[in-house]
Amino acid sequence: MAVRSALIHHLMSLTLTIHLLAVSGEFFKPFNVSYDHRALIIDGKRRMLISAGVHYPRATPEMWPGIIEKSKEGGADVIQSYVFWNGHEPTKGQYNFDGRYDLVKFIRLIGSSGLYLHLRIGPYVCAEWNFGGFPLWLRDVPGIEFRTDNAPFKEEMQRFVKKIVDLLRDEKLFCWQGGPVIMLQVENEYGNIESSYGKRGQEYIKWVANMALGLGAEVPWVMCQQKDAPSTIINSCNGYYCDGFKPNSPSKPIFWTENWDGWFTSWGERTPHRPVEDLAFSVARFFQREGSFQNYYMYFGGTNFGRTAGGPFYITSYDYDSPIDEYGLLREPKWGHLKDLHTALKLCEPALVSADSPQYIKLGPKQEAHVYHMNSQTDDPKLSELRSLRNCSAFLANIDEHKAVSVKFNGQTYKLPPWSVSILPDCQNVVFNTAKVAAQTSINVLEFYAPLSANMSLKLHAMDQNELSIIANSWMTVEEPIGIWSDTSFTAKGMLEQLNVTKDRSDYLWYLTRIHVSNDDITFWKESNVSPTVTIDSVRDVFRIFINGKIAGSAIGQWVKVVQPVQFLEGYNDLLLLSETVGLQNSGAFIEKDGAGIRGRIKLTGFKNGDIDLSESLWTYQVGLKGEFLNFYSLEENEKADWTELSVDAIPSTFTWYKGTFTQGYKKYLT
Repeated sequence: MAVRSALIHHLMSLTLTIHLLAVSGEFFKPFNVSYDHRALIIDGKRRMLISAGVHYPRATPEMWPGIIEKSKEGGADVIQSYVFWNGHEPTKGQYNFDGRYDLVKFIRLIGSSGLYLHLRIGPYVCAEWNFGGFPLWLRDVPGIEFRTDNAPFKEEMQRFVKKIVDLLRDEKLFCWQGGPVIMLQVENEYGNIESSYGKRGQEYIKWVANMALGLGAEVPWVMCQQKDAPSTIINSCNGYYCDGFKPNSPSKPIFWTENWDGWFTSWGERTPHRPVEDLAFSVARFFQREGSFQNYYMYFGGTNFGRTAGGPFYITSYDYDSPIDEYGLLREPKWGHLKDLHTALKLCEPALVSADSPQYIKLGPKQEAHVYHMNSQTDDPKLSELRSLRNCSAFLANIDEHKAVSVKFNGQTYKLPPWSVSILPDCQNVVFNTAKVAAQTSINVLEFYAPLSANMSLKLHAMDQNELSIIANSWMTVEEPIGIWSDTSFTAKGMLEQLNVTKDRSDYLWYLTRIHVSNDDITFWKESNVSPTVTIDSVRDVFRIFINGKIAGSAIGQWVKVVQPVQFLEGYNDLLLLSETVGLQNSGAFIEKDGAGIRGRIKLTGFKNGDIDLSESLWTYQVGLKGEFLNFYSLEENEKADWTELSVDAIPSTFTWYKGTFTQGYKKYLT
């Protein structure tokens, strides 16, 4: 009891100290971070670190404290996040650090919780984020080529990375200033595309490293998926399994920046799921085989608010099957099983940080042990005290996917389930096996109800936790006009590239031209039993064709050919096209050249006197939807619309805005 009381007193003192530091502007006593071949060295001591991937713009600021606290409770030491350039600088030179983009507030919350931060500045992030995180104005910089040895790009990239590093320094957020930032990342998975740029790609990576180190951040820098990272930068692994990864230098530690615990979802596709038994196995194997820093991508996935989803065709949810779901609820048993794993790993940490390398023991054809012995010489009194209880920690792995086996280790017999790792903090007793889930299981069910009254209810049901019911009392609608709707439209010769016109103000672009059809054409079609056809070489992502205000056809896909039969009247006819992007390309080489809308030629076929090429015709352009620009979706502006009540027998128009009013009920389940 005396020991327990002393421990409680120590924890209370520690909590008070952290609180006082936060009040005074510091979250920690200032400390330095370095690394050796084994691990990060924080304030002079090696650490085994569990990191939780959380992207601040994919949650509301009101959610941040709860997500951070649940990450800490789940066993995380570190929060990891990208920095999103197009969110912070939507217009060149005009910065946004408010609301969901209040990076400083997010970092301060992490520091006040006692966690560290790994900030991945990029500024290319991929992340299934629109345009990979690049602001669209970047592609308009004269002479620019993204992510290569290109002077205009390097100038803009350095300016933004420096902006973020200077912000962190000015706000005293680096660890050596008493803040939580212990590590930074520059670039992102460039090794996957470097060969596309040849020697210019190799030169670019050297420049990136020198540029980052020259900013004076005074913390380690990481490059993920970068085998040729310079000696001054830690290269790290991304993937489902990284236990076999080795850095490109024996002087660097083994880092895993992205452990994919799920995957993103595309429109119309299945929702991916990764079993927690396999996820836990991958983490245990990583630390078993000398890994020292592991990050869950994602620990909380969240939501792609607004038009931030990348693409093409990624959905607005970024739930990622993560331990904390899109709504901030714990996903069980994933969260709980990983928490138990992290507890077991922390019990092993004294041995893991003490040993430079493990002892390897083959236990069978697909079974093996890695044993970490504590160093016999240490000046740390805490390690000396632990040694009196145990002097080694061990991992026993069965990598057979189908068969359970019994193995002999340290004079005892251990049964290992298929595809599992047993963790023995004292080299004797198993405290955790990755295949044996003891955490509770809960089911979150999202249910929609649409009764005949045209009301609709939404229920989010988290079994064993709570139930949230949201019931729509009424639905109202307003039609979106088809075609040109404002005096902001303009006419130009030829087919303009969509992004050059929209400038990322909208995903939608209307194209309008007028076609004259003679009586001879009408007669020709009747006598030959053919129809005129609109033919377009290539379009993306969603494309609609209207003739005289009525929809004639659609196309969906990434750069697909359009061959659409249509019907014209004699005289003048309006040919109206609507192009919609569903997330700009966010990965791969040369994304600045991908574009949107129409590529190639557009023509009419089937006319009596031959094909009509419309590629150089006069076209009138209209950016966006009327309701979009009038903010029909906002609380402040929606009343400007001429709403009508939705009836059961209403015939929907081609484009319709919907508005519902809701009541909410909340019921707590007693467990």
